[in-house]
Amino acid sequence: MGLPLPKIPFCLLFLFILPLAKSASDYSTLVYKGCAKQDLSDPTGVYSQALSAIFGTLVSQSSKAKFFKTTTGSSQSTISGLFQCRGDLSNVDCYNCVSDLPVLIDKLCGKPIAARIQLLGCYMLYEVAGFTQISGMEMLFKTCGGTNVAGSGFEERRDTAFSTLESGVASGNGFYTTSYESMYVLGQCQGDLGSADCGECVKTAVQRAQVECGSSISGQIYLHKCFISYSYYPNGVPKRSSSPSSSSISSPSGSGSNTGKTVAIILGGAVGVGFVIICLMFARSLLKKHDGKRRMYKQFHAFWCNISLSFLW
Repeated sequence: MGLPLPKIPFCLLFLFILPLAKSASDYSTLVYKGCAKQDLSDPTGVYSQALSAIFGTLVSQSSKAKFFKTTTGSSQSTISGLFQCRGDLSNVDCYNCVSDLPVLIDKLCGKPIAARIQLLGCYMLYEVAGFTQISGMEMLFKTCGGTNVAGSGFEERRDTAFSTLESGVASGNGFYTTSYESMYVLGQCQGDLGSADCGECVKTAVQRAQVECGSSISGQIYLHKCFISYSYYPNGVPKRSSSPSSSSISSPSGSGSNTGKTVAIILGGAVGVGFVIICLMFARSLLKKHDGKRRMYKQFHAFWCNISLSFLW
């Protein structure tokens, strides 16, 4: 009777687990909530039905699009709503992100006449007909990093990256991300905003970031119709950025330049897993056929650990 298949060495488990940990997304992290103070008066349940219909439509559309806007109901019971996902999310991640929003709206806001929930990867809002409109340039939320990095040319790097972001987002279908000399920036406009208005919105957000965050190492500025974020990495922007669509400032193609990289990573991972399975099956066969099975297993263990560690580095 042959020996049982040896346990996978710890170094192989580390090889499998590490990429999963690195690829874990934080797109579902709550950024802010906006809940109208006036509750929805709904004695007949007509608003609840309209709101449920809005949520159902938005969630279903999120598997096919990054932005969708709809209206339901009639007369005074009309409710409009929309969702938008960050431009670098896949359709699956967009759907998973948006699917959480109706529950979060109910949990965090209840049923006011208008509500907006912003996650890192997506947001959703709805409002009842007649709700007071606000300017697209109005700031809804900001956050600035606690560490200051004044001097050493930080402001110049940041402003150069911002300048490229302003021009890139207006010509990049409302979403753009780039890096420049350790500075990583990202911007996105609401999906129904025209190019000119998008550029103006991002320009306003940039100016607010410069004033509100100053020399902070990072910041996020959310206006009603657009948002921007930036992060400074003194040791260089990580190769595996949290937003896989980053590009260099000298090649301002925005999110499209890294599709090949993403495909290569996926194919590389699949090939790696297949290689591991083949090697383990081969090892099992050797252990069955040769008397020196224990000595060979130790040699195989050491050999494979060296290979897997080389992948990690």
